[in-house]
Amino acid sequence: MKKGEVTAFLSLIIVLLVTFIGGIMESASVQMAKNYRRADMNRAMESVFAEYQQELLEEYDIFSLEGTYESGKYAEKMIEQRLAFFGAGSMENRIRRIQFLTDDGAEAFYEQVMYYMQHKYGKNCLKDKLPMTDTWKKQEEEAASCEKEIHKKEAELEGLLKATGSVLPDEDNPIAYVSQLKKRPLLELIMPGSRRVSDKKINLGESLSGRRRNKGYGDFSDVALDGGKLSMLLFGEYLMEHFSTAANEGEGGALDYELEYICAGRGSDRENLKAVAERLMAMQFEANYRFLQSSASKRAEAAELAEALCTQAELTGLSGASAQVILSSWAYGESLVDLRALLNGSRVPLKKSEESWQLTISDLMKLGESGKINDGRDCEKGLPYKEYLRMLLFLEKRERAGMRALDMIEQNLRKAHGAKFFKADCCITKMEVKSTVRLRRGITYRFQTYYGYN
Repeated sequence: MKKGEVTAFLSLIIVLLVTFIGGIMESASVQMAKNYRRADMNRAMESVFAEYQQELLEEYDIFSLEGTYESGKYAEKMIEQRLAFFGAGSMENRIRRIQFLTDDGAEAFYEQVMYYMQHKYGKNCLKDKLPMTDTWKKQEEEAASCEKEIHKKEAELEGLLKATGSVLPDEDNPIAYVSQLKKRPLLELIMPGSRRVSDKKINLGESLSGRRRNKGYGDFSDVALDGGKLSMLLFGEYLMEHFSTAANEGEGGALDYELEYICAGRGSDRENLKAVAERLMAMQFEANYRFLQSSASKRAEAAELAEALCTQAELTGLSGASAQVILSSWAYGESLVDLRALLNGSRVPLKKSEESWQLTISDLMKLGESGKINDGRDCEKGLPYKEYLRMLLFLEKRERAGMRALDMIEQNLRKAHGAKFFKADCCITKMEVKSTVRLRRGITYRFQTYYGYN
């Protein structure tokens, strides 16, 4: 190769190297510009979400961005303005997907609770209660079948009495006495003597559950939290920690019986307590009636009393049917005492034994009168009222429980903290923004930025 040709070849090589190096530098420069824009957007997103609703965190340990910015009116434009204020103003931003606390049956609220509870206690803190959950479900199911069984036995006795044209005597007759008790308001019978039922009410039509709600959009299944029985137990534990009950000495917020509202969803403390009491009454009745059926001594007492009543009425052929209804009346009375004991702060076992049974058949005829017999006694191996509510919370549908809890949060923040603007369906927990930025030489860069509380 001649000298001139070598020089030309080396020149071409140098030109190619310079071009290659220049291309790499230009590419690195563009990538650096992209990184800067991403950093600007990340910083802006973190700054926006750092403006979380303070009272919501302090009172209920929930992170959420209050999307109305204390105006009471939600608009995405305000969020975009805050992004621009925090350094993302040099690009065009559009919200691609967004999630509020109330979306998908309060799924976002549920996830926030899970993050908080797992951080505080660990995921397996309630693992020892898992075996009990099947028992809770079975007990509620059996309560319904037991009620039908009792109605059938009562109708059978009534039919037999009608066929003979006779009646059992009222004196020393628990069937007649309990029949009159059932006509009295349930809360009157189970509320401890020193306590009165709260008269607080809320307007369900204006509540979060009753009104038309703001909704997010976009799919967040890629960042969703897995659920399960253990998660529902953790959710119930959170609710028990943050909301008041009828057994509390102090008062709640908009309602005093907040956990009862989460279980029943009625508009007043009285209605909620009555609904919860009826469910617990049914479950306790089933357990108490089954124990009586298994107790030879208790069956013998009922049979002896039935025989005496039927002999007095000259209806000896009805003693067997009468004994069964006496047992159901006895179980009803025991259940009344159980509920009154629970509301009085005492502990009551889920399943009775000879030692934990409270009501004698003679005391059954004194129920509803003044005296200590109505209040029951504290059983060391029993469960307090809150543990019975834990059962109902677990058995409640998660979506309903979550939305009703947000009802209480919204009402309480408005009342206790003067946050009249607060709306749970405007509280943002997750958001992804699509950004478009124009770099030099006509290069356009598009990217997404996600942020969510966890």
